[in-house]
Amino acid sequence: MEGKVIFMTKKIQQDEAKRAIETLVRFIENFDGDVLREGLKRTPERVIDSYLEIFSGYSDDAKTILDATFNAEGYDGIVLLQDIEFHSTCEHHLLPFSGKASVAYIPVDKIVGISKLARLVDMHARRLQNQERITKSIANDLESILKPLGSAVIIDASHGCMVCRGVKKQQSIMTTSAMNGVFFDNSEARSELLQLISR
Repeated sequence: MEGKVIFMTKKIQQDEAKRAIETLVRFIENFDGDVLREGLKRTPERVIDSYLEIFSGYSDDAKTILDATFNAEGYDGIVLLQDIEFHSTCEHHLLPFSGKASVAYIPVDKIVGISKLARLVDMHARRLQNQERITKSIANDLESILKPLGSAVIIDASHGCMVCRGVKKQQSIMTTSAMNGVFFDNSEARSELLQLISR
């Protein structure tokens, strides 16, 4: 029975991929017309392959990413990882946006490996997104899973929908922030965080 389920799952995935490729062929035909020329012949398949990577965040889980923790050993200062590069896709226009995230928390009992913070950013970025949601979701995941005194996320990003279409503002950078716990309630903690980020 198990083998049959796996076969059915593979068949469904193949059918979905086939439908997606047919849709992309029609899409390209609307603009170029000649989908059989050398440069376009395998473009639909390449697009599907790239989308599987670009949207791989849907198969990840924040609890699993932040599961490997260590004893904080009494450390109660700010843990800050800055300049985490990310690439995402705007859910409004399906255009890319990319930038850097600063992720911070103040541990109570446990700390998490710094690579996990970068993986958490990637998980949220590799979905159809808006910058505000990414920012809030990362901070909320830290808050609910690590139970720190506070969590904070600040993101700066450049958006394709602003750069290559519409108002076409090449140098525009959007900044979003989310503050939880002491970073929201305590101005001293927030000031210390912002000083660390601006150094």
